[in-house]
Amino acid sequence: MKIDAHVHIFPPEIRRRREKFFAGEPDFELLYAAPKSRLVGADELLAVMDEDGVDRSVVFGFPWRDDGLSRLCNDYVIEQVKKYPDRLIGLACFGFDDPRTAAAESERCLAQGLSGVGELAFYVEGFTAGVVDRFAPVIEVLRSARKLLLLHTNEPVGHMYPGKSEVSFVQLYRFLKLYGDVPTIFAHWGGGFPFFHLLKKEFAEVAANLYYDTAATPYLFDPRVYRLGGELAGFDRILFGSDYPLLRPARYFRDLATAGLERARLEAVCGGNAARLFAATAPKTTPAPA
Repeated sequence: MKIDAHVHIFPPEIRRRREKFFAGEPDFELLYAAPKSRLVGADELLAVMDEDGVDRSVVFGFPWRDDGLSRLCNDYVIEQVKKYPDRLIGLACFGFDDPRTAAAESERCLAQGLSGVGELAFYVEGFTAGVVDRFAPVIEVLRSARKLLLLHTNEPVGHMYPGKSEVSFVQLYRFLKLYGDVPTIFAHWGGGFPFFHLLKKEFAEVAANLYYDTAATPYLFDPRVYRLGGELAGFDRILFGSDYPLLRPARYFRDLATAGLERARLEAVCGGNAARLFAATAPKTTPAPA
């Protein structure tokens, strides 16, 4: 089974007129002002999944600052997950201007069948100590519901691009020390965080529930990262994620085929690890009536 653990989808009103939603949303404008930055819905995603051989996708919207826009996108994800329960797994996504509102939105979405929270990102503000502190109410919801978190991270060096923010490894580690009992996926290879799995003291316990996805790898890293990242962190911690519609899954599968991974490890990365991780969080539902 192949599972794409990192996909963005948007409701039709946002796809039709994205510029209408730039006001008051600098993060959204930063990532999607360029016309080449694509927005897709569930039907287009399902067609690409079929073409590229993906069985299931983990879908979510965007970390809006406006609570109404967060609910709009989360409701769309909820609707599509209920419509396609055998193909889509959903996460709740929102901004963090008010942590209590974010926690309430988490509870609402999890009660509607979503499997966790993510991809939470702080593109303009950066991943600061203040952001880490504001996570506490949402983490309490995830702890209680036994759900997971997908967190945007990126490499702190190298070329700049829209969406690359100030992400401190110190704050990522502090985050894990505070909240590491909740299963957490660091997107985009944690920006290089797997290296620290070589530390001899403390790290193994702090990062016991930490995973990484491969989102945007062809734009960011040499294909050797699939083998080296797995060797550093453990191949059981690596989840294939495409960041579609940024890139199609097939692009990754071509690189993975030449990365030198043994078959069992390749199958684990491409879907086995995600299937195991989401098994406890993806509820059994019945398809919506036609």
